[in-house]
Amino acid sequence: MDRQAIVTRNHPVLTQVEALSPLSVGNGEFAFSADFTGLQSYPERYEVPIGTQSNWGWHYTGGHTKYGDDDIEFQLYDTHGRQVGYPMKPGAKEEAYHWLRQNPHRLQLGRLGLRLQRADGTELAAQEVKPLHQELDLWRGVLHSRFLADGETVEVTTVCHPEEDTLAVQVKSSLTAQGRLQLFLRFPGPDMLHRSWARSVEADWDNEDRHLSEIVAQSSQDALLQRTMDEDGYQVRWRWDGGTFAQSGTHEFTWTPEQAEQVSCVLAFGTKAHEPAQLPTVLQASCEYWERFWRSGAAIDFAGSTDPRAAELERRVVLSQYLCAIHSGGSMPPQETGLMYNSWFGKMHLEMHWWHAAHFPLWGRSELLLRSMDWYLDILPKARELAASQGYRGARWPKMVGYDGTQTPSPVAPGLIWQQPHPTALAEYCYLEQPTEELLTRYAPLVFEAADFMVAYAHYEEERDAYVLGPPLIPAQECHALDESMNPPYELEYWKYGLEVAIRWAERLGREVDPKWREVAGKMAAPPQAEGVYLAHERCEDTYTDKNHDHPSMVGALGLLPGTLVDKTVMKNTLLKVKDSWEWDSAWGWDFPMCAMTAARLGEPALAVDFLLMEATKNTYLPSGHNYQRPGLSAYLPGNGGLLTAVAMMAAGWADGAEATQGINQGGPGFPSEGWNVRWEGLKPWL
Repeated sequence: MDRQAIVTRNHPVLTQVEALSPLSVGNGEFAFSADFTGLQSYPERYEVPIGTQSNWGWHYTGGHTKYGDDDIEFQLYDTHGRQVGYPMKPGAKEEAYHWLRQNPHRLQLGRLGLRLQRADGTELAAQEVKPLHQELDLWRGVLHSRFLADGETVEVTTVCHPEEDTLAVQVKSSLTAQGRLQLFLRFPGPDMLHRSWARSVEADWDNEDRHLSEIVAQSSQDALLQRTMDEDGYQVRWRWDGGTFAQSGTHEFTWTPEQAEQVSCVLAFGTKAHEPAQLPTVLQASCEYWERFWRSGAAIDFAGSTDPRAAELERRVVLSQYLCAIHSGGSMPPQETGLMYNSWFGKMHLEMHWWHAAHFPLWGRSELLLRSMDWYLDILPKARELAASQGYRGARWPKMVGYDGTQTPSPVAPGLIWQQPHPTALAEYCYLEQPTEELLTRYAPLVFEAADFMVAYAHYEEERDAYVLGPPLIPAQECHALDESMNPPYELEYWKYGLEVAIRWAERLGREVDPKWREVAGKMAAPPQAEGVYLAHERCEDTYTDKNHDHPSMVGALGLLPGTLVDKTVMKNTLLKVKDSWEWDSAWGWDFPMCAMTAARLGEPALAVDFLLMEATKNTYLPSGHNYQRPGLSAYLPGNGGLLTAVAMMAAGWADGAEATQGINQGGPGFPSEGWNVRWEGLKPWL
């Protein structure tokens, strides 16, 4: 397959300001999003924040120990005859509740932009600068931008080092030779000032006395900048190839390049900034890394398809691979918006980790998922503490967390359970690609202790001789009450699957299998149904009328999961009912690929494609490739990851079904035979 041709024909090319769609460079740990100038010169022309973020840049307003679990109120819920506490409401301790939701929060590390001047030295306004052409070279990981400023052409090259949090910039223009172009770096305040997640995306450019920015070392060619805020801080080392450098504001620094047609600089970010490589080194490293990325793993080609939607699907697939690598392929699970800007206070939502990253091993890139799997080992003590605090054994994975893995109080997050089998499933996918005893041994604690919690959480009902889930719980479809929900289909099937994986891991390692794992897996309650369709949960009678919004998660019991508890006739009825009755504007980006996977397993490839490419606001993919959801949420990486997972299944098949022949293939069991010419290599049928 001509992989380079597939990638390059899908490069994002912009000739105007795309207010919802800035382009980004990054490496999984650090990312920089740019406006049409290739930097962050005119963020006011964009409807979304343009940020610089990392996996290491976090902050606690007022210090790390301002509030803790002892400062919040837990509500008690009857749990099969005993009381269990969940921090669902502020209660009388509102300040602590909201502080713990907001802290720690991810930092916007700084705004790097161009200052462009007229001949008289006054600064050009945003509307006086005209975008001409911007292209993100995916094959090399390089952003090229060209625009017109006061009648002069400016060309900017922006690139991120693949292994270091270093940004390199090259500028070509007669404006530089005339001394009419500068680069500035401006730092926002660190605090999260808004309790609403929708407002939490905004950086604080006021409150200058709440943080400190200073030059701690400087030479003729570089400067070390120190950022300090409460108990947190980080550094930026800026190196240039000639010119002058000075602090130009309380939290702003300006480099005035030497008067030459072409100039360059590099900036290294970190808790302790390293010595940055020169631009040629960064550029070479990026080119080599991204070519290896695209030549390794899997590839898929839709050229020759007559279905008019095929080219758009290929574009989404190519761009999603790039975006997931730079935003979801780091050392901890990502937030929904990746490393672009903060959503939900910059925290990770662990129920979304599967959707961000399950595709990596399916596409032959398990190393990008393994980067974040060790984080679960780091927070395992927290997960044990959470389970024990509720009277359970094992480890209970939280839902919404900062880097430290501490559960966040929330009206929804503490009540969810479907994140519990995620690390188990993800570890299994990685093992299937790298079947080594070392990997089994390393992640066995995650799998086994998760299983211990799962059997402790499931409740045996003697009258039906089955294990039930909840209440209290909130299903993946979050519009259901914690104290009413019981036996949602997806969670029942996932509980069984997670325990069966734990059994396989014990057998592979030659260890004794906990008999409770077998017992609970073998006696999970049947998914509830009525009138030939599955219900959201067994106490919900209005699933397809009053509750036909948010995630149609009942279909997930057969699709991304094998559906061993599922009646396929009932599930097909359910899927068709969902298609016709669901409020799709209320759904989320991963719901569309979830439904596509269910359709594929049911032998309905045309329906699978219809779901995957449904015309709906939440299924929009912007010129950048990001999955748009709504104002304030223009990037939603679970949609991108879900798309890649569904395409892998539709092309390569699945473990217990219509597996395609390995190698280069025509079509796939999830694509219609008419209208689709699908060639692929390297995909794994592991779902």
